[in-house]
Amino acid sequence: MAEHKATLAELNERIKMGPYHQWLGVEVTDLTEDEVVFRIPFREEMMVHPERQYTHGGILATIIDMAADYAIMAWAGMAVPTIDIRVDYHRAAIKCDMIAKARIVKLGRVYSTAEAEVYDPDGKLLASGRGTFLTNVIKD
Repeated sequence: MAEHKATLAELNERIKMGPYHQWLGVEVTDLTEDEVVFRIPFREEMMVHPERQYTHGGILATIIDMAADYAIMAWAGMAVPTIDIRVDYHRAAIKCDMIAKARIVKLGRVYSTAEAEVYDPDGKLLASGRGTFLTNVIKD
């Protein structure tokens, strides 16, 4: 894999620029050669069903999209637009903090693909997905 163009500190600085990411409370907790890891704290406003206390699927889809995008951003040094995204839901996120892990599948001159998973604090898979991103906006 190519060397990262963004550091852990730069990713955290960039992610906090977005009001929605601020609201989510996202923090990039680790950046390795192959993976970017995020922590997303639970918020009451994330619940879709107060009696069952599970998180809305749109929040999980957002986390998949954001994490996959930031995996590419770590390499590119800039945000890239999402072209397509697919999300699979595996179990309900019941009133819990979430951990997302993302990695690049393929870097391309025009399009790149990254995938991400969202886990509960016990390591149970909540959702997974894959996105395609427009990378021809990157200038070397």
